[in-house]
Order: sequence, then C-alpha cells, then structure tokens
Amino acid sequence: MMRVLLCSELFWPHIGGAEILMANFMTAMKKRGYQFAVATSHSARKLPDQESYNGIPIHRFHFHRALTERNLDQIKVVREQVAEFRAYIKPDIVHLNDMSANTFFQMQAASAYPAPTIVTIHGLPLISEIMENSLFNRTLLSADRIVAVSQDILDKIREILPETSSKSSVILNDLELPQLQPDPLPFHPPQLMGIGRLFPHKGFDLALEAFSIIHRLFPYVKMVIAGDGPAKPDLIQHTKKLGLENVVKFTGWVDPDKVPELINESTAIIMPSRREPFGLVALQTAQMARPIVATNVGGLPEVVEHGYSGFLVEVEDTQGLADRLIYILKHPEAASRMGANARQRVQELFSWD
Repeated sequence: MMRVLLCSELFWPHIGGAEILMANFMTAMKKRGYQFAVATSHSARKLPDQESYNGIPIHRFHFHRALTERNLDQIKVVREQVAEFRAYIKPDIVHLNDMSANTFFQMQAASAYPAPTIVTIHGLPLISEIMENSLFNRTLLSADRIVAVSQDILDKIREILPETSSKSSVILNDLELPQLQPDPLPFHPPQLMGIGRLFPHKGFDLALEAFSIIHRLFPYVKMVIAGDGPAKPDLIQHTKKLGLENVVKFTGWVDPDKVPELINESTAIIMPSRREPFGLVALQTAQMARPIVATNVGGLPEVVEHGYSGFLVEVEDTQGLADRLIYILKHPEAASRMGANARQRVQELFSWD
C-alpha cells in the first residue's frame, strides 16, 4: 500500500477551495488503496494536535508561531517534530499542497526520511517572494514533479523557472458532480449570489457596488453573500453605506456539502475576484447549471467560456459586472441556455474520475 504524506497550510475543518479539493481527493484515493497522513498548521482556532478525517490522521504543528516569533529554539523543536513525524509515517511520496510555512519545515526535515516530492501550486506568491534562492524557487527546483491547477499558473511558473518545464504539467481542479439535480433558474424573484472566503482579493465589495446599480432597476432582486472571513465586517458596513442592508443577506460560514443547494437557489453567481488562480466556485456554478459573471483573471477564463457558459469582465469593472447581470435578469431564456451549456461543458472537460 503506497503511503502519501500530504502537507497543507490548512486542512479540515478549515474550508477553502484547496482544502475541499484535497479532502475529496484523499477520500477518493483512499478507496483506491492509498494510505494518507496530513501534516498541517495550527491556526487561530483551538484545534487538537492530532485527530482524524474519514480515517485519515491529521497532525498539526506550530509552524507560524515558530517563524513569526523568530524563536530559533522553537524553530528547532518544530523541525525535529516534523522530522520525527516523517520517519514515523515513512511516506513513499510527499505531496506539498501549495507553498506555506509547512513547506519550509518539510524542506528542513526532508533528510529525516527522503521521499519523492510532488508540489501542487494553487496560486503564485508575490513577485518579491520568488526571487533567486527564495523558498518558492528552491522548492520547485528540488521537486520531482510540479502540478499547476490551471494553464495560467503553469505558464507563469515556466516563465519564472524555465528549467522546471520538463517536470511540470497541468491537472485542472475538478469536483465530483453533485447528486442534486439543478432546478430551473428562479426569476420570481431572482436571487444573485457571491460565495467564497471573504477576503479583499475576492472582490465582494465590487459585487455589492454592482448590485447597487442593479437594485435601482430591479428593486425586487435579492443578493446573498455566502462565506466567512476577515473582510466580513467591512463588507457589512459597505452594504449599509450603499443602503442595501434589507436586500443583501450574509450567511456566514457554509458547510461545503451545502454549497450546491445554495447555488441551486440562485439565478446567477457573481465572482468579481481581483486574482483567482483557478476559480472553484465557477466550477461548482457550472455543475449546477447556473450562469456566472466573473472577472477575466487567472484561471477563470479556463472555466468560464465568455458568452457561452457565462460572462467575463475586466477586474474592477463594476459597471461591466452590473451590465452583464442585468442582461441575465432581462433574458431568462438566454440565462437558462448559458447554465445548461456550463453544465455540459464541465462534464466534458472537468471529469473528477
């Protein structure tokens, strides 16, 4: 039985695109005979050092505390803990799920139990972080295999580090098709939704500004912002400033299993990201046969085919977001056709198996 050590910045019960993908992937691969263990970091949430997820052991380490406090003794302790963990697991493969403090310690402790390393890149760091001899460069150059989740990311990696071209490739993000069948798009009344982690780069402030334009023309339209994150207080304040507090609902954290249901209740999804390496929400939207209006950035154009399965607008273009959503609201048949196109396309191009 092949043993795989997955190293991820965060893991269940933290929920984000990368965390959902890895949890689903490990569960599916476990059924195929692979054995997994997870090394992840402690966060602000009080979680135990050890627990399990679907029978997969999770071990949490104080990566960030050691590095942010710049405590050499603590860094040594964590490095030794990671080394002991690797020696205990005896992995046949180490899978680094993106770049993080976890990556630093895994690189430091690699000699304790050397194993072939796969790195999956979900998003690129700032240019200032990928200079010569950076952790990013050293990790990718030493990796045995590099996987990018979109062609956009792969192209940028090869531009930065051309010597990785022979050992890098794309495996597009995929999700198992939900058992829930799509309902007809609701137009009486319509509901627009943005869903994801509430961070500034997700552009939910732009979604609210676009919705304020829409609401003047369609006062009966509602909007839902589903998810949680540090930008939530500012977004709630922005909603009040725009006078939308009675027509915009913030759901808070959403169980991943409930996401298809939420999308199914919506007429269209808005995804105004300022940066987006792939765009898992766009994939989930397509699975539920909903049109999406998203920004033409990162990997989103690989998921959304403009004019066929949804619309793409330029970053920060709130008027463009509003105009495309207004078109959807005014043309129910075209919107339904886009949703059907999106579902067919995702089944053909984004196969979970």
